[in-house]
Amino acid sequence: MFVLHALGSNGSGQLGIGHKEDVSAPEPVHLPYSLTNPRPKLKQITAGGNHTLLLFQSGDLLWSGDHTTGACGPVNSTSDDDSTELPPRFRPVDLTSLPPGIKPSFVTATWNSTVVITSGSSSSSRHTNSVYTFGTGQKGELGLGPNTTHTPLPTLVQDFPPPETHIIDISSCMGHVVVVLSNGEAWGWGNGRKGQLGEPTASAVFCPRRIEGVRFRVVKAVCGREFTVLFGPPESGDMTVLGSDKWGVRSQAPILSSPLGGVTGWKEAGAGWGSVFVLKADGVLLSWGRDDHGQLAPNGLGRVRHIAVGSEHAAALTEESELIVWGWGEHGNCGPLRNEKGGKSEKGECNKIATAVQGMDITVIAAGCATTWIGFEKQT
Repeated sequence: MFVLHALGSNGSGQLGIGHKEDVSAPEPVHLPYSLTNPRPKLKQITAGGNHTLLLFQSGDLLWSGDHTTGACGPVNSTSDDDSTELPPRFRPVDLTSLPPGIKPSFVTATWNSTVVITSGSSSSSRHTNSVYTFGTGQKGELGLGPNTTHTPLPTLVQDFPPPETHIIDISSCMGHVVVVLSNGEAWGWGNGRKGQLGEPTASAVFCPRRIEGVRFRVVKAVCGREFTVLFGPPESGDMTVLGSDKWGVRSQAPILSSPLGGVTGWKEAGAGWGSVFVLKADGVLLSWGRDDHGQLAPNGLGRVRHIAVGSEHAAALTEESELIVWGWGEHGNCGPLRNEKGGKSEKGECNKIATAVQGMDITVIAAGCATTWIGFEKQT
């Protein structure tokens, strides 16, 4: 049995917990019964500004939150299933416009749009790997050219990826998207004003563009608000930060000669709006960038198994199966507020908000725009 809980910002029902109030304690997410029993595999949780998407290994893609931007796919507002009338819960994204035989394999979101990577087989090709986008994006977030800045219908990004390549990773933040290809190249689209999509800088990149000048094989990308971090293979330690250096995201990045050993042996990585996190294979968590609300990793975490990074907060699942969340927690996304001044969290929060209980393991953690997610699964 699988159970998903959520907490944090919920003004648009993006938590899918049956109401639209912010919560500072985990509440159960409303999922279709078929995806809670007997044992589904949740592959990804991704969050835009006010919408959330859940992707399961089966290819099932669900949404909850603000659908008015088109970022949740086609929604019939006159139907009995109108999300503005019923309590917020997760519903299937309408993917009937996709060709038969393919299904989502990756998903990511900008503030008001969604990007779906599909894979599968078709009669004309042994393997397909395509990009579909939907929602709203005035600065190229849809990747569909300058004439398409809004569509609720999942729409194919033409002529991408290039022939003889396939997509191995994807990341996004508020206004830009970066995709990593099997040939080691990184491509991106959306807002490139600060150089987060490489040179030349551009306020809007409307179609996928190769990020030039990277001198190593890229295997992973993470996106912050106005920057992008590209990683080479873990054993190489290769890493570069593109874009704005606000909060020191470029100038404070670890290098191979540093006492921390650079990023050699990284296991996971993530970025918030102004901070970067790298989890190494030995359980050590590195972080740098913005810390005015306690966004960076606190001392005393011990060894970490997994991380999740949201807009201005982050979470770590420790080796003791405790979920520790810290950062800017004014919406309850870091648990109950303790450091308050004038009704707002001023110096950050750090709370243990969940732990494995008898018979149930924490198998999924995620973080979005002031939202936090915890998945529990019954032990076999």
